[in-house]
Amino acid sequence: MTASYDIGIIGAMDGEVSAIIDKLENREELLVSGIKFNTGSLFGKRVVIAKCGIGKVFAAICTEAMILKFAPRLIVNTGVGGALDPKLRPLDIVFADRLCQHDMDTSAIGDPKGLVSGINMIYFDADERAVSMLRESAEQLSLNYLVGTVASGDKFVAEAADKSRIREDFGASACEMEGCAVAQVAYVNSTPFAVVRAISDSADGDAGMDYMTFLPEAVRISTALTLSLVEKY
Repeated sequence: MTASYDIGIIGAMDGEVSAIIDKLENREELLVSGIKFNTGSLFGKRVVIAKCGIGKVFAAICTEAMILKFAPRLIVNTGVGGALDPKLRPLDIVFADRLCQHDMDTSAIGDPKGLVSGINMIYFDADERAVSMLRESAEQLSLNYLVGTVASGDKFVAEAADKSRIREDFGASACEMEGCAVAQVAYVNSTPFAVVRAISDSADGDAGMDYMTFLPEAVRISTALTLSLVEKY
């Protein structure tokens, strides 16, 4: 029988979820579709957390399994991302108000770039209430943030030219590799979602170097914001 949880949290890498898992009270583990789901309570709420793995397919598998098995009222995809907006610097924050897939492209047959066939959508809108709470938390923590479009794709985008193209095509502020997969699965299951990205690299083409330098602190910030959302939601 499907359970009913308050919040589900998904991160691509161990570091993006491990600190949150460590805070769970009455923690239990359950393996579903090869993914380890950690359940317990945080701030008096029933929470389920999983590391999905890197890329859109792993993210989609994890999100579908989480919804079918645990039925969370809100799914939060937390982690790090790369800047597309030149105003963003490492350790700034982007809260997605919508997401798209920059590598979804059937434009050769006349479709707009990013169109997801079947449901005929390019952008998937995040939960406005969750975004509002995240903004409030960022302001309380004196963090630099913006709310904007996040573009997902199965590529670590490092080149300045690629970043410029994605920004031009989709008006995106940040890019990463899982968020829109979470968003699409959540959308087709009528589950509200939020995506939090702490910026680990700038838009200037030095992504590889920046990423390793800023990853630990970016993860710490995204974790703090995710915990704050769990407490408030």
